[in-house]
Amino acid sequence: MTKTLRPLALLAATFSGAAAWAQDVSQELEVIGAPTARGTGFQPAATDIARATFSLDTMLLYIIIAISVFVAALIIWVILRYNRAANKTPGTFTHNTGVEIAWTLIPIVILVFIGAQSLPVLFKQQEIPEGDVVIKATGYQWYWGYEYVDEEFGFDSFMLGRDELGEYGYDDDLYRLATDTAVVVPTGKKIVVQVTGADVIHAWTVPAFGVKQDAVPGRLAELWFTVDEGMEGIYFGQCSELCGKDHAFMPITVKAVSQEAYDAWLEEARAEYAGIPAKVQVASAE
Repeated sequence: MTKTLRPLALLAATFSGAAAWAQDVSQELEVIGAPTARGTGFQPAATDIARATFSLDTMLLYIIIAISVFVAALIIWVILRYNRAANKTPGTFTHNTGVEIAWTLIPIVILVFIGAQSLPVLFKQQEIPEGDVVIKATGYQWYWGYEYVDEEFGFDSFMLGRDELGEYGYDDDLYRLATDTAVVVPTGKKIVVQVTGADVIHAWTVPAFGVKQDAVPGRLAELWFTVDEGMEGIYFGQCSELCGKDHAFMPITVKAVSQEAYDAWLEEARAEYAGIPAKVQVASAE
């Protein structure tokens, strides 16, 4: 689908202010999910999937650090204790049963523990619930197309040029992150995104949501998330699969809003993209 407005949709947008609302919402919402200069940590987790994934990553980091420190300490101890000067008569034994049992059982216990912590997080990501809102995201070279499946309308989303950012309510530091049209979702609702590619393999990724899914031509994959209530804001993502020369220029913009704001946007979007006139409140004559 294209962003070209039909005549009826243009008329409805003129009277309802759909285009103006679409730009104003950027100014009303706080930018939450965006990369930071020299940042080393995760973006704020806006979903329970992200919180679970980030917690698992932190736990694994602690385990890795502990193993690395332990192994480094063993190496240093062996160097100091068994070098030629400190140990003039080398041992002649070929194995140590206790050590061999230990270095077999301890890694097994660690791996079982990691698996027990990892599988619930994996199942949470992969078990797709019935969505309150279903969106189909199609990757093209080099932009994203979106369809609101149950609403029967869609639009394309292109990266904004540096000189266009102000017009849409974005700061200059959001260049290569912001798009002219954004995916709008309500907080507190299950959002299912169906992901596919139209030409080559792309990947739909929003770090603050803890989601990433390859967009493979000819296949329809799914991901899901629920943005926490109270986390209304703007979140950015990127295509995360090398897809050609302009791979770095197909960002993702998601605006998470309250249910009331989403309902208002949905009415205007139907008029703008599907040619369905917005409802007009008519005062009754007294």
